[in-house]
Amino acid sequence: MLRVRWPAWRALPAAERSQILDEAATALALQERAGSAAFSLLGHKGDLMLVHFRDHFDALGDVEQRLTRLRLWDFLEQTTSYLSVVELGLYESTVKTYSSLVERGVQPHTPEWDAEIAETLTRQRAAMKPRLFPEMPGHSYICFYPMDRRRGEHKNWYQLPMIERQRQMQEHGEVGRRYAGTVKQIITGSIGFDDWEWGVDLFADDPLVFKRLIYEMRFDEVSAVYALFGSFYIGRRISPDEFTKMLSI
Repeated sequence: MLRVRWPAWRALPAAERSQILDEAATALALQERAGSAAFSLLGHKGDLMLVHFRDHFDALGDVEQRLTRLRLWDFLEQTTSYLSVVELGLYESTVKTYSSLVERGVQPHTPEWDAEIAETLTRQRAAMKPRLFPEMPGHSYICFYPMDRRRGEHKNWYQLPMIERQRQMQEHGEVGRRYAGTVKQIITGSIGFDDWEWGVDLFADDPLVFKRLIYEMRFDEVSAVYALFGSFYIGRRISPDEFTKMLSI
């Protein structure tokens, strides 16, 4: 998320601003083809949000370095950022796998147990590769927010039995599935990578859908009892040409 340093930007000669914008728009167009997108932020939290989908962290580091080398970067202030990896909810399949191993007498965390789990995960990764490495959705609007699961003295998500977490997440997912085709949802995990545990990206052509979906999910047990939310960011997708117009004076 970025804020334009407007006084310094306006103080530049028009010809220099034009050269800097042309350079930045060309770089943005190249990054779009690799899995990036630019959004004009609504509200006071910034002017611009850049979202980058890449297959590994090295590629993300390359994006970051390319951006900071742009002359335009001297006129942008980074207000925040978020780093995470796409994560799929596999409670149902995990419970089935664990139950099957227990029924067969395989002891948890033994070499046999670990080998079976690894084999299952390999099959799941292959089957779900399109979901693990998604393309940037083409919708007009994005809603991003980070979140945690409550782990306080009286309510701790991580102390619930897996079967109970599965039940609550299944209920939660049923609400989301009612919005399939209207909202594209991409959940990313950030434990060990950023300040929150998950990031949620919602994409839609009608931003009011975000409000309806998130409000409805507030009444799920998992959200009402165990969810903690960070700041929400709403952006409108802009092309490199629209990006240039946005910064033109």
